[in-house]
Amino acid sequence: MERPSLEFNLPDAHEEGKLYVVDSLNNLNKLNVCPAESQHSVDEEENTGGTGGSMAGSATRNQCLFFVTFILTLIISLALVSFVIFLIFQTRNEVDQISSRLLSEKKNIEALKKLNNIILKHLNQSRIKE
Repeated sequence: MERPSLEFNLPDAHEEGKLYVVDSLNNLNKLNVCPAESQHSVDEEENTGGTGGSMAGSATRNQCLFFVTFILTLIISLALVSFVIFLIFQTRNEVDQISSRLLSEKKNIEALKKLNNIILKHLNQSRIKE
């Protein structure tokens, strides 16, 4: 009784193998018969989820696309980091310039305070004399 069930399962597996072989032969025939349209037929099969051969091509294409995307992402990230570092240095230079201006203005204010004190002393002395 086990034997008939084995015979029943084997044709199904054999049928799947035949379908795979026929599908592969059809793909090969399409490539040989119409080479101009071959790329379109292969692309259509990849989009519809074709056989294992087209899946390998799709996997290779996906790996290549991933690699290119990864490289582009790295380049863009490097450019952004470089721009941020440039902005940090520019901001630092601006802050240094502003702080040097503030120090010079502070010196000017100190000089004006001294001059103001001298003028006030002179006015106070002139009022006392009057």
